[in-house]
Amino acid sequence: MSADPRIALWTRPTRLRAWRQDAATGVPLVILLAAIGWQLSGPATAVTLLIVGLVALATVAHLRARRFDRRWLIAALDATRRDLEDSSDLLFADLATLTPLQRVQRGRIAARVDAASIPALDAPRGLWPIAAIMCASLTATAAILLWPQHPGASLVPAREGLPVLPGVPRLTALAIEVAPPAYTGLPPRLLGTLDARVPAGSRVRWTLRFMPEPRGAVLATVGRPAIPLVRDRGDWVASHRADTPLLYRVTAMGAEGAGIPPLHRIDTIADRPPQVRVAMPRTPLTLLTPGQRSAPIAFVATDDYAVSATARLRIVVAQGEGENVRFSERMLTVSGSGAPRERRFTAQLNFAALGFVEPGDIVAQLIVSDTRIPSPQEVRGPSIILRRPPAVAAQGGGLEAMTRRVMPAYFRSQRQIIIDTEALLNDRPRPPADRFLSRSDAIGADQRMLRMRYGQFMGEEAGGGATNVMPTNDEEEGAAHATAAAPTDGHDHAEPAPAAEFGAAEDVTAEYGHTHDESEAATLLDPGTRATLRQALDNMWQSERALRQGDPKAALPYAYKALRFIKQVQQATRIFLARTGSDLPAVDMARRMTGDRGAMGNRMLPTAAADPIDPTPAAIWRALDGPRRDAALDALTRWMRTGGSRIPDPLALAGAIDTLRRQPDCTRCRDALRSALWQALPRPAPGLARRNAGDAVARRYLDALP
Repeated sequence: MSADPRIALWTRPTRLRAWRQDAATGVPLVILLAAIGWQLSGPATAVTLLIVGLVALATVAHLRARRFDRRWLIAALDATRRDLEDSSDLLFADLATLTPLQRVQRGRIAARVDAASIPALDAPRGLWPIAAIMCASLTATAAILLWPQHPGASLVPAREGLPVLPGVPRLTALAIEVAPPAYTGLPPRLLGTLDARVPAGSRVRWTLRFMPEPRGAVLATVGRPAIPLVRDRGDWVASHRADTPLLYRVTAMGAEGAGIPPLHRIDTIADRPPQVRVAMPRTPLTLLTPGQRSAPIAFVATDDYAVSATARLRIVVAQGEGENVRFSERMLTVSGSGAPRERRFTAQLNFAALGFVEPGDIVAQLIVSDTRIPSPQEVRGPSIILRRPPAVAAQGGGLEAMTRRVMPAYFRSQRQIIIDTEALLNDRPRPPADRFLSRSDAIGADQRMLRMRYGQFMGEEAGGGATNVMPTNDEEEGAAHATAAAPTDGHDHAEPAPAAEFGAAEDVTAEYGHTHDESEAATLLDPGTRATLRQALDNMWQSERALRQGDPKAALPYAYKALRFIKQVQQATRIFLARTGSDLPAVDMARRMTGDRGAMGNRMLPTAAADPIDPTPAAIWRALDGPRRDAALDALTRWMRTGGSRIPDPLALAGAIDTLRRQPDCTRCRDALRSALWQALPRPAPGLARRNAGDAVARRYLDALP
């Protein structure tokens, strides 16, 4: 069934009115969008936005006009023509499908429609909203177009060093705007030179002016695609994101006759990762005191731009001993304080919350990052170790705390015995008699153990035989107490005889395997030192006897005398040792001075292999002085892509290559390139100079040697 032509006829005015209203509202908005694009990115962006906006506006207007169809027309006729008696749908229905009564009704309303014209079917729309939108859009467009694009971009005179030729374009003024990344917090800056050093990731914008105006201009980069310059109100502008160093020339079309413009460089400053140091505690290893339940820690993180406000604290808890060590790890989030470039992160470690209840270690490490976008740099700082030593290793500090004392001290020093005796005498109020006697007897027992220890040097059997290990308990203040070990005499003891007669000297000797009555077997001390040591032992015996009897006041003088004699013994330096000469084999006179090496092998050490040296740069350096310079330049360019990491200044070398390509006959340019390449040549390893062979007589002598 074909569409009724009256539908298109009666809806056409409404469709046209809707198109005009949509155009009046949308076209100013599209123009405003194009003006914004012009201001931000130039004419090309503005034209693109204008075309896209108009196409989108036409699509929207067409879709809005399609709603005025047959159904809408029937509803509009019923709403505006009361005489149609809500039977407008019969006008567009097929006669074959209508009943006789519907046909009669259709004829009646058709006559009424023909008798009067069809009024405006859509409701009138106010013009004030459309006018307001148009005025606001056009006003904003004018403001954007008239607003200066870069009010701070004041140009400065350019000095390229090229000759001024009539009719040849030359660079007369310039300005470079540097906009660092937002995360750095650095303000934009304006430069009056074509060379710059900018943070990595900065947006660099060139504003150049030529006189006379060229047909076109570009920033001819070295090793990269050229950056086009776009005309903008009498100036030429270009924008580039400086992620890596850039080497370029300002080239204008038609200026080839003035010479080759000089090279300029944009160096980038890489963003360094943050640095973390420990602020508290002062030492990496800290011993916890008994009963300590928490510990404060602090880190300081610094960065060249900014440190993230939050960081992660990695905590590892190790508990147990030997093979039964258990580990647990957790991450905590800590907030920093202070300036963005230097933040301080603190935390209070609660041992109970961390489950740290046994002897072990807590290792804390701060993980911090900077604010670089899009990929922040994350670093792990130094570790802090909080150690809770076992009960047997609770003493000591520093490196001594890392070792465990497995042997207790078996006896006290003479100095300590004197201190304990004086403390007992000065104890106020005086302890009861039984307790006083018990403490005095304990000090006497210590005096006995010390006397037995020193008695070993005199050959006494009590506490072991003679030894040459001098006790060091009575060193000056600060000396460590010596630990007593089971004394040995260094001899092989024979098995005791099953039936030994009591009192027989030979049986005693056979039983114990040695004698201590002989001066040479008893000690290695000289006679004077042995006499002094004997006096010390006698005074120790007197001190011990008085202490055992509960009279520490009478024991104190003997204790002081024993200490003085012990110090004299310790200061004795002369000892008598048996003199034994070296027993060397006899010289074989038959082989002496014959030069026969026998089974003696070659003692020459093999030469260590040096690192391989890349011969490419040296070959290119030599080729640059020859006729095939183009091939050498191509080879040098390829080598820079693969092995250019050893070059101190890659941009300078690339600039020298580009200059020599443009001026093949320039001797100064070739020498500059060879000089730059010479700095990149690997230094040869220093070799050993051959020894002088001497004169003819010396050479004959050396040759005669087998």
